[in-house]
Amino acid sequence: MADTREGHWDTVYTTKADEAVSWYQPVPETSLRLIRACHLPKDASILDVGAGASRLPDALLGEGFTNIAVLDVSAAALARTKARLGGKGISVRFIVADVATWEPDFPVDLWHDRAVLHFLTEPQDRVAYVDALRRTVRPGGFVLVSGFAPSGPERCSGLPVLRADPDAIAVLLGPEFELIEAFEEDHQTPSGGRQRFVFTRFRQRGAQGQ
Repeated sequence: MADTREGHWDTVYTTKADEAVSWYQPVPETSLRLIRACHLPKDASILDVGAGASRLPDALLGEGFTNIAVLDVSAAALARTKARLGGKGISVRFIVADVATWEPDFPVDLWHDRAVLHFLTEPQDRVAYVDALRRTVRPGGFVLVSGFAPSGPERCSGLPVLRADPDAIAVLLGPEFELIEAFEEDHQTPSGGRQRFVFTRFRQRGAQGQ
């Protein structure tokens, strides 16, 4: 089981505290800044892909958003988030699925991915990821994708990653997604290390319907 994506991440989330993993953020400030820049209504549908035990749903609920879904391959990760949110999370949709095999069944106004795509190193998984994204994001909707920059780490959590610059991410998503902004930023890990990330914000041009 541990050699599958599900097994790997369930092991991580059942053996390590939130603060012990390198990607931990007490408040996901950069993601929130990018989401705010989209000027979405509070009832907009927001999907956090590869959510893990991220504090993003907590922060979005705190800002008044009411239509939030979180997706992760690890049931253990989502159970941790569910327990942390308690009654506040009753309106949050929890989806245990591998994004590379997930069959979308609802549209979203914003797709958020902080460091999932870079773990999909096999071409067929990346194609499946983009297919799910295209079938999920509404015309005119937003896509936020971040991951290790070209100068970032080559591995994370014992797994290889595929580093990318904004142009590479844009090519992968395709011409129907317009790159609105992109920048690099250092993430400081709980142990004091630094990891170079690239952040991108795209908008669906509206050329394709649902």
